[in-house]
Parts: sequence; structure tokens; C-alpha cells
Amino acid sequence: MSDRILPPIAMLAELTHRCPLQCPYCSNPLELMKANREMDTAAWLDLFGQAADLGVLQVHLSGGEPTLRRDLEQIVAKLASRGMYSNLITAGIGIAEGRIAALAEAGLDHVQLSMQGARSETAELISNYKGALDRKMETARQVRAAGLPLTVNAPIHRHNIGEVEEFIELALALGAERLEIANVQYSGWALLNRSALMPSRAAIEREIETVEAARESLRGVLNIDFVPPDYFATYPKPCMGGWARDAFAVAPDGSVLPCHAAQTIPSLSFDRFGEHSLADIWADSSALNAFRGTDWMQEPCRGCERREIDWGGCRCQAMAIAGDPAATDPVCVRSPLHERVVATLEELQFAAARETADSASFSYRRIGGARN
Repeated sequence: MSDRILPPIAMLAELTHRCPLQCPYCSNPLELMKANREMDTAAWLDLFGQAADLGVLQVHLSGGEPTLRRDLEQIVAKLASRGMYSNLITAGIGIAEGRIAALAEAGLDHVQLSMQGARSETAELISNYKGALDRKMETARQVRAAGLPLTVNAPIHRHNIGEVEEFIELALALGAERLEIANVQYSGWALLNRSALMPSRAAIEREIETVEAARESLRGVLNIDFVPPDYFATYPKPCMGGWARDAFAVAPDGSVLPCHAAQTIPSLSFDRFGEHSLADIWADSSALNAFRGTDWMQEPCRGCERREIDWGGCRCQAMAIAGDPAATDPVCVRSPLHERVVATLEELQFAAARETADSASFSYRRIGGARN
């Protein structure tokens, strides 16, 4: 195929790494940036203007916790003024009364609220935050009162996979238009905590049955998206729809990335917005071009009929498991290193069988380093 560079249509803006929660499945890097490394308001507004010029249609405002940025209303207003769809991805903690309404007034289009558990005790265990679920329910109330569409995002792992039916009931009770049952992807803090998070195959099979039944019974009532777990898959998912194919991410310091976890690949060097224009980075960045298209692929990807379906899978996962970001994603059944995934799963399943709720141990996410 031709590896012609197309304009991007979507962008993940990680405005900050600061967050009141300490979730051990977080995909942020282990080295979290402090506030003094974040781009200022003017730089972000300039970036969003250049993104619109480049063709970006939708922007996902994430973190950390993006509502910790005092300039969030200005950012949303900028996006609205350029006709870009804005989605706020929030933990829903510590948001002042009236803030969601103010963001809606500024032009916010959608809110995605992350839920660590459908039960209070689970939410507190995972977030390391007392009263987390009640705070999130209050944020959901503000979202609905402001007339904004709501997605409930449920990152699934060993400690809440038994609550899938309750997540569905919760989304219905909150009046959400969409529920995302998203099995945790193992990068960043989630990779560090993989042994404490990986569910069993039997639990995954029950989860899939539950989701499929709910999708059928709630058709036209609740849109349920399902992100399957990579380690149990036959074929990998495409990374961000394909490495730097039509989307990119921006870290709090302005580093432009092909995906949020790409900085785990030590051989890559990432350009920062402000030192280069966004258009130049999109076209010329060595990191964005490293695994773009298919020309970089090794066998068996190069000769595979799925090469333009999964685009070789996840480069960060290949780095984490194979030690080579150019390798076929080892979760793929056709990968020569697939047995590493099988062996890892067997080891993790054995560990999970011996674990009790009291013995679960996490390295909680925090700026300054991990702690149990």
C-alpha cells in the first residue's frame, strides 16, 4: 500500500497528569509530570487552532483530571469557536457546583465519566479515595442537569469484573446514552500492576456473555461499547486505529505522540509543540513516521491479509512483551512470540487463584512514585 499521510481527524489532549485519584490501572506514564511542566493557556489555545487548521474534528480532553485546569472553559470555548467536537473525560471528583454548567455554556459537547466500581467499596479500593462513588454520582447529576450527553466509562479488571451487570444498571439509572465496558489495557501503571489486575479467562467469558445479552435487550435504550481484553484475544486491536494514521495524542508538556503510551518506547524521540508547528510534526516527526502505514512491518505482519485491519497491533505492547516495538504484537495468535503471552497468562492465573480480597496489593498512581 501507499503510506501517504492523511490529515488527522481526532486528538487526545492530556491537559495535566494531576488527579485526585490514584487508580492502579491508569495508563499515564510512571513518571508523571508536575504542574510546572504543563503547557500554559496560550500554548494550548494555539495548538487547538493549528489542530483545526490541520483537519481535526474531535478533541478528547483528558488527564489526569482535566477539570483541575482553571482555564478549561477557555479551552472548550476555543474548540467550540473552531467547530471541533469536545469530549470531557473526567473522574468526576472535586468539581465545584456550577462548573459543568459553565463548561456547557462555553460549548462542551459531551462528558465521559469514569467509574472505578459500581459498588462504593470497590470504587474506594481502586481509586484510593473515600466516598468516590457518591462524588461521581453528583457529577453525573450535574451533567444531566446541564443537558449534556453522558457516557459512563467502566475500566474492567479482576476486582470489578463481577460488577458488569451493576455497571449497566448504574448507567441506566444515571440516564447515560452510552456505556463503555473497557477491559484494562496494560500500559503505564496498569502494566506495573498487571499481576494484581488481570482477570481469569472464566470471568472474561462471563463478562462477554453479559455484555452480549445486555446489548440485545437494551438495543435502542443504551449504547454499550465493549473493549475486549488484548491478552485473551486471537488478533490484536489496531493502535489508535493505526499508528499516526488519523489521530494523535498530546502530553501535558506539548509532546506530540502517536498514542498516549508511546513514550514507553525508549528508541523514539518526540517533538514538542511550540518548538515545531503541529503540521510539521504530523508530517515530519520521526516518532510518528516510525510505524505509520505498513512499510515498517516485519513478517508475519507484512504478508498478512489483516495488515490493514489491525495495523500490526499495539507497538507499546510489542515493546513491553517482546522488547521490540517493530515486532508483531505478541497477543496475535500468528506472532512467533505468542507463547510468551500464553505463559504470562498462566502465571497470572495461578497468582490470581491464590489471591483474596484482603491480599490484593496495588502500586497506587501518584506523582513522585509508586506506593502500595
